Amino acid sequence: MHALARLAALSALFSPVLLAAPASAQDVAAGERSWNKCRACHQIGEGAKNIVGPQLNGLFGRTAGTVDGYSYSAANKNSGITWDEAVFAEYIKDPRAKIPGTKMVFAGIKNDKEIADLTAFLKQFGKDGKKL
Repeated sequence: MHALARLAALSALFSPVLLAAPASAQDVAAGERSWNKCRACHQIGEGAKNIVGPQLNGLFGRTAGTVDGYSYSAANKNSGITWDEAVFAEYIKDPRAKIPGTKMVFAGIKNDKEIADLTAFLKQFGKDGKKL
């Protein structure tokens, strides 16, 4: 079989597989770039501290308003939220709509792909700040 014919046959064989790949795959590197919007107020990773906002190590699975040493608003402490991907996505789009009375002053991230990427970046860090 001629090389071009083989290439065409392989292309036809694998095209459906390539097209079936999820279009919304999370991109940790893009999430790290998005993190730059957060880092003025938050830290993450080993040695992270509370600054304007609480450190975000181990965010997913944590109850809102529970980071030791951070002074949360009553609204945040009493929100009853446990952070997961869906709650975080809703919150980061418009923090004050999700938790009226929160101290967080942030315009939000509206793009779902950017939120998914940021989520992937944040999920790398365990409670101790080490990458999982």
